[in-house]
Amino acid sequence: MFSKPVIAALNGVAWWAVMIFVWVAGIELDLKQAWSLRRETGVTSGLALVVPLLFGSAAALVMLRFGGWAGAKGAPWQVVLGIGMACAVTALPILVLFMEKLEILRQPLGQRILRYASLDDVAIWGVLALILLDWERVGRQAGFLVAFGLAAYAIRKLMVRLPEKDRWYVGLIWLAACGFAADWAGLHYMVGAFLSGAVLESDWFDRKQMDAFRNHILLAVMPVFFLSTGLRTQWDVGGLAVFGAAGLLLVASVTGKLAGVHLAGRILKWEKGEASVIGWLLQTKALIMIIFANILLDKQIITNTTFTALLLMAVGSTMLTIPTVTPKLKKLAGLVSKTQ
Repeated sequence: MFSKPVIAALNGVAWWAVMIFVWVAGIELDLKQAWSLRRETGVTSGLALVVPLLFGSAAALVMLRFGGWAGAKGAPWQVVLGIGMACAVTALPILVLFMEKLEILRQPLGQRILRYASLDDVAIWGVLALILLDWERVGRQAGFLVAFGLAAYAIRKLMVRLPEKDRWYVGLIWLAACGFAADWAGLHYMVGAFLSGAVLESDWFDRKQMDAFRNHILLAVMPVFFLSTGLRTQWDVGGLAVFGAAGLLLVASVTGKLAGVHLAGRILKWEKGEASVIGWLLQTKALIMIIFANILLDKQIITNTTFTALLLMAVGSTMLTIPTVTPKLKKLAGLVSKTQ
């Protein structure tokens, strides 16, 4: 049923869906607000990223003591950094959907958490670019960044002069161009997709249309990506070691994220219970982490065994979020309206 031509076609649809989703996530970033509250945002997002990154990297070092986790083209530092970052990331698109479900997305708490997650979302694509940096093509990659900066300036000038309905067409063409250019440079088209959205302002698009567009992509096209990902998961490789590694990574991910956010809460003198709610909401990993792991697998930095362990970790971490946060929010009703 799933022959190679069928899988190739599915992968094409899947990656285009993911590029659109990541593009929307980039548009959702409000870097101006993050800058205006830079101390609080920097402390929280920094610790929420660095601590689980260290925990995940330590888990990766343990895994590398045994064979079968590093890909054919993966240097040890790339594998350790890749696994560590996979444990640290927060999936911004999934976080948005979860906060919509909890009815806090447009509340001050939701906007705070988006600020914290947004910088982590920027960081994962920066780390991916570092991992994929090809020193033989560093000139091409530097050229891409220079050309992207000039093109981004031009597209921003153009967008403000266009009617709102035309911005969607131009935005998607801009997305495709940036994805193609980033892949040509060796940085992967997902890096280009995120950058193409990050330089656009969310105010240029109608909020209700953006939410509807994202939900339609998630409902109609993103299942192809999850099908494609499922077909790449090999349960017959690694045996019980996969589940053991997944458990180790899940512990590193959850405890690292909670420890980092609680440390930020102490520094910023948050109220009791505040760090716990924020820390658990930042646990959402599934989509962006799976994209990240897919790229590492494509580049042969990790193996199918590692990919399966990371997939289990991401699903487990994400599934814990809603049932853990819901009762906490009910107890801390006043937290929803707290701005910082």
